[in-house]
Amino acid sequence: MANNRTKNSKITIYDVAKESGVSYSTVSRVLNGFEFVKEETRNKVLATAEKLGYVANMQARSLAGGRTRIIGLLVPGLDNGYIGEMVRGIDDEIAKLNYDLMLYTTRRRVGSEAQYVKAISNGLTDGLILIVPLLDREYLETLREHNFPYVVVDQIDPKFHSAVVDSTNWQGAYDATKHLIDLGHRRIAFIKGLPALQSAADRLMGYRAALSDHHIPYDETLVLEGDFFTPSGYAAGRHLVEMSPRPTAVFAANDLMALGMMQALHEAGLRIPHDISLVGFDDIPEASLVHPQLTTVRQPLEQMGRIAVNLLIEQIENPGNPDRAIRRVTLATRLIERESCQRIANDHT
Repeated sequence: MANNRTKNSKITIYDVAKESGVSYSTVSRVLNGFEFVKEETRNKVLATAEKLGYVANMQARSLAGGRTRIIGLLVPGLDNGYIGEMVRGIDDEIAKLNYDLMLYTTRRRVGSEAQYVKAISNGLTDGLILIVPLLDREYLETLREHNFPYVVVDQIDPKFHSAVVDSTNWQGAYDATKHLIDLGHRRIAFIKGLPALQSAADRLMGYRAALSDHHIPYDETLVLEGDFFTPSGYAAGRHLVEMSPRPTAVFAANDLMALGMMQALHEAGLRIPHDISLVGFDDIPEASLVHPQLTTVRQPLEQMGRIAVNLLIEQIENPGNPDRAIRRVTLATRLIERESCQRIANDHT
């Protein structure tokens, strides 16, 4: 019955509501990607919309000129400076180009990204910027199959089929580790990021390369687990204070984990940098507000957001040029020296 209806008439949001047995407002919230909808209900509505062909109708109807002049942005959350700085750059650049921004947050719900991608790419937006670290490759393939413009930020498409904006993660990690080595440190701990992310792998490799180039053996016991969030940095710090001999320096793969490490060391009565030197990565606003101010590797987050917008607009406004959809822009990182590191005597190593 649903298939006959799809062929003979245009499917409306009211049809989706009737077929799925929920209210019009619930369908509206689901299709626009808003929160406060049960996962079971969300899945049911999306399945019904797909069965009825509603998504295809919305794409066909995307205003008379075929464009909405709205950019979709998918992020895991807005609870840290890393995301905030990127969003600031994106929002500023979109305003300059006379586009509007539609922001979606997955709230780091496992498996929810696909639903948001469908909601954003259903004709309400002209393109999509993804700052979602663990987005499955199949979703990128789906976007490509539908020729929907998108850009990935701070993550790599292994098949090199996507427009990407990232930074020199390997070099930044190398520079951070070398800085500590130049200050006389030899027992340098490293807090890893999420292993599934290329940026985390690159930072670990940069750390290892700097040790190797300076003839310092790689010690797996000095590599601590982390996931890019503050609690994992705190847990790594609690573990570190129990180590014997204790590292004289720590390089955290991002600032959030460095801040967690700071808290753990402070609670243990250890002073930064007098007892342990510390370096982070990203240079989020909080890095310069803590005491002592955090030495870190600056990732040009705001600029990355701006470039992501321009790469996306190129795709939207030049749909006949597939080469524009496959570009990678890598921006340079820079070590920012502040107060959290100090030189140690050779006999302290």
